[in-house]
Amino acid sequence: MDTAQQVNILGPEFKANPFPLLARLRAEQPVCRVTLPDKTPVWLVTRYEDVKTLLTDERFAKSRYNALTPEQLRKQPWVPPMFRPLERTMIDLDQPDHTRLRQLVHKAFTPRLIEQMRERMQTLANDLLDAVARKDEMDLVREYALPLPMTIITEILGVPVQDRDKFHKWSKVIVAVDQFNANWRVIPTIWMFTRYLRRFFKVRRNDLRDDLVSALIHAEEVGDRLSEDELLAMVFLLLVAGHETTVNLIASGTLELLQHPDQKEKLRSDPSLIKSAVEELLRYTAPVFMSTERYAREDVAIQGAAIPRGEMALGVIGSANRDETVFDNPDTLDVEREPNKHLSFGHGIHYCLGAALARLEAQIAINTLLERMPKLRLKGSPESLRWRRSLILRGLESLPVEL
Repeated sequence: MDTAQQVNILGPEFKANPFPLLARLRAEQPVCRVTLPDKTPVWLVTRYEDVKTLLTDERFAKSRYNALTPEQLRKQPWVPPMFRPLERTMIDLDQPDHTRLRQLVHKAFTPRLIEQMRERMQTLANDLLDAVARKDEMDLVREYALPLPMTIITEILGVPVQDRDKFHKWSKVIVAVDQFNANWRVIPTIWMFTRYLRRFFKVRRNDLRDDLVSALIHAEEVGDRLSEDELLAMVFLLLVAGHETTVNLIASGTLELLQHPDQKEKLRSDPSLIKSAVEELLRYTAPVFMSTERYAREDVAIQGAAIPRGEMALGVIGSANRDETVFDNPDTLDVEREPNKHLSFGHGIHYCLGAALARLEAQIAINTLLERMPKLRLKGSPESLRWRRSLILRGLESLPVEL
C-alpha cells in the first residue's frame, strides 16, 4: 500500500505527530494522491521547492471555476445560496479579483499600523494573565491564546467585544470541515454567522466609526469595487483567519517550549530572541499546516506525478518546513535559527495578509507568558492532548497547564 494511504490525514494520530509520515513522503512519494473521507481526491505536495511552485504556478487556480471543465463543474455538489458569497473570499480568488479585494484592506495590516497596536496587545496579555494569577492551573487555549487575537481582530473590525465568543464557536465548526459544501452540519453555523454579519452591516451603515468594517462599508457605498456579498466574504474571512491561526501559533508554540525546556529557558533569560523564536515556532509547528486548495488548470506533472486537470492539490506546509534539503536539523527546535525561510505564511500573491499582526501577537503573548509565569508546565502527558479536526489547520483543542 502507498505510504500516504496508511494514515488518515484528518485523524487524531496524524495530527498529534504527522512528521515521521511526512518525512517518508518527501523521500518516497513527494507528490501523492490521497482520498478524503468525503471521497474527494487530493494531491499532497510535500517538498519545499515543490510547495513554493504550487503556490505560485499559474497552471494552478485558486478558484475551481477557473480550472474545471464544464463537465467537471456539472458534477460539483450543489452549493446552498447562503454559501455562495463565501466562495468569493480573497483566498479563493485569482487575479484580477484577488488583487482588487486585497488592495481594499491591506492598508489596515501594514507593519507600521500593526506596531501601533503593541501597547494594546501588551495590556491585554497582562489583563488575561492577571485573571488567572491566583489559580493553580488554566486552559491556555481558552483563557489566553484564544481571547488575545480574538479581541484584537474584533477591535480592528469594530465588532462588539461581547460577541467574540460567538465568532469562535462558529469558526471552530467552519474550519473543522473539509469543504463548505461537503458537510451539511455546518449549514446552521454559516446561516447564523452570515445573518449576524448582515445585521451588523445594517447597524454600521447608520453609525460609521473608525474601524475596518466602517471603511469597507464606505468603500462599498461609494462604488469602490466592493459588492455587498464581497463585503460579507471579506469580514467573514478576516474574523476567522484573523484569530484561528494565531491561537494555534501561541498554544502550539507554548507546548513546544514546554517540551524543550532548554529552548524555553534560553528565550526566558533573553527576551530579545523573541523574533527569531516566533519564526522558529512558525516553522516547527506550522499552524496553517496545509495550504488552501489549488486546482490544476491543465494536466500538470510534478516530481513525476501527473495531476489531472480539475483535481485539487494541497501544499503540505508542515512538511516543507521540515525539508532536509532546506533546513539544517529540521526536526530540532532552535529559537536562534537564522536564516529561517519557512512557508508558514504562504508564498506568492496569497501570502498571508495578517502576517505582521500574527507575529506581533505571538511575540507579546509568549514573552509575557514566560516572564509572568516562569514555572509554567504541562498538566498531564503530551499524549493526552486533543488536536482539532481540520484539513488546513493544526491546533490544540485545549492546553491544560500548571502555573
